[in-house]
Amino acid sequence: ISKLQTYFLSHSLQAKMSKPVQARRLEGLDKNIWVEFVKLAATYSKVNLGQGFPDFPAPDFLTEALSRALGGGNHMLHQYTRAFGHPPLVKVLAQFFGKLLGRELDPMTNVMVTVGAYQALFCCFQALVDEGDEVIIIEPFFDCYESMVKMAGGTPVFVPLRPNPPKDGKLMSSADWQLDPAELASKFSERTKAIVLNSPNNPLGKVFSRGELGLIAELCVKHDVLCISDEVYEWLVYDGKQHIRIASLQGMWDRTVVVGSAGKTFSATGWKVGWVVGPDRLLQHLRTVHQNSVYHCATIAQEAVAQGFQRELTLYGKPESYFIQLPKELQQKRDWLVQSLDDVGMKPIIPEGTYFLVADISQFKSDVPDVPNSDEPYDYRFTKWMVKNKGLAAIPLSAFYSEAHKNNYTNFIRFCFAKEEATLKAANDILQKWKQEKTSS
Repeated sequence: ISKLQTYFLSHSLQAKMSKPVQARRLEGLDKNIWVEFVKLAATYSKVNLGQGFPDFPAPDFLTEALSRALGGGNHMLHQYTRAFGHPPLVKVLAQFFGKLLGRELDPMTNVMVTVGAYQALFCCFQALVDEGDEVIIIEPFFDCYESMVKMAGGTPVFVPLRPNPPKDGKLMSSADWQLDPAELASKFSERTKAIVLNSPNNPLGKVFSRGELGLIAELCVKHDVLCISDEVYEWLVYDGKQHIRIASLQGMWDRTVVVGSAGKTFSATGWKVGWVVGPDRLLQHLRTVHQNSVYHCATIAQEAVAQGFQRELTLYGKPESYFIQLPKELQQKRDWLVQSLDDVGMKPIIPEGTYFLVADISQFKSDVPDVPNSDEPYDYRFTKWMVKNKGLAAIPLSAFYSEAHKNNYTNFIRFCFAKEEATLKAANDILQKWKQEKTSS
């Protein structure tokens, strides 16, 4: 190559590289708690109670349905199905949720299948939130809500659940974390497009009461605001609590998109089958996002999930229903972990629902060395130290708060108790050994 060619080549490369590469909407959204902590857990943990997935098998009836779909001779199950949902799945979802919501649902217009609840949420924010719109998010919140609102051009507006500890010395419950009605009402304005509701709530395990949902519904109707209702843990409620669907309240069906997940419903998080249920006036816009992004979900997984729901529709309300058996099993696991944590001095907040349990780690401050000049929240430092030195993985609670509020909640961490008995026993062994070390030091 001549000197002249070399000169032009080097200068053209420099010119190309000087332009910003990423879209502005991605600025500040590159960090992700799960990427960092999943890597830490994989490297150091002996027991992983961090990320929210079961380490026990999905139910036999579901895996058998998948096997039948794979080997049953219907070769079309290996090909594309309807873009917005495999017909057998949307039909049974319409039947099932129509029964729960007390209305007739059209499977073709009131239900859409997505690649997990995560894509369902992405479709909601992309389809319904515009540049400059405000979206109210209740803290603590599943972290993707904030990022997805920002990527859509919206502005997140945060309102916290405030803890109100019982005065009788009992352990706190997730029900003791409540919205301040006046504070919530103050967040609604002419710019408010939507509110995100997550009940049962991840990470706290709070199941919103009828009174709390009624307050949210009243404000949505008054201000003509949409509701994105993330209900992926709808079957995982304990102690006789009831999951109330906000779309069933007066004035809410026409303004609510309900998000669901086969991963959480059937303990098969890796299948990535989710859905949205709602009025066609909202779902038509979600379909536009879906068809221009993912377009289509795995046919064979949708077929198996359809068979799972068909079974549960037949067994609805009966003791052998998986939706009754699973929460019973998980409530026992929750209680074991509550006892283990309480015994060593981590004060658990007893969750009314979900896979998760938040614990207060205030009594462990002397265990974790200070890091001079560090602006990292204490719960981040604690969980990193714990996984590296004790082999037990958890997630810092402040990861579920906005930047403005996270420093108010740095004495808590989140555990997942949807695990095998052997996993929870191994966690207890680590905690007991830790307690002995603290006692003898």
